[in-house]
Amino acid sequence: MTDSAASRNRETLRKLAIIALLMFGFGYALVPLYEKICEVTGINNLVKPDEVVNTQVDTSRTIVMEFDANVRGEINWQLIPRERKKRVHPGELVHVVFDLKNASDVPVLAQAIPSYGPQRAGLYVKKLDCFCFTQQEIAAGENRELSVVLVVEPSIPRDVHTVTLSYTMFEIEGAEQRSASIRLAGGKKS
Repeated sequence: MTDSAASRNRETLRKLAIIALLMFGFGYALVPLYEKICEVTGINNLVKPDEVVNTQVDTSRTIVMEFDANVRGEINWQLIPRERKKRVHPGELVHVVFDLKNASDVPVLAQAIPSYGPQRAGLYVKKLDCFCFTQQEIAAGENRELSVVLVVEPSIPRDVHTVTLSYTMFEIEGAEQRSASIRLAGGKKS
């Protein structure tokens, strides 16, 4: 290879390296540049999480939510709400935790059934997540945390100031046979 060809190759390599560095710098600068363009033009407004406000919450009203729990059956178990009362605004997301304890020496299959007081309030309480949606298999001696996530709709009548949400946990018949079959199958639910 001649000196002039080697010189041209080095010059081409230098130009390509500079172009590659400029392309990398341009790509790196695109993100803040894009954010600035969006900010100036109002396109694709970026919302910061601390700026998000639930506009469905009626802060002009407060409702007292009372929580109650009962258990039915001959098994020694308890269901207790961690909070007996909670003040909420209609439209506000509410999270409530119940503690479930099976103090017996046998597993229990149970299902919770909700009820409301006053009864018409049940039309306005919307549960997004609830332990009452599924059967609960509670091992002997097990303690478990069960949660409910709900919203009291803003359309609840203005004369309703207190809503009682009560759960009754019922033992499901045949639980002992189901638990025994689970143990025989190696602990896998069918």
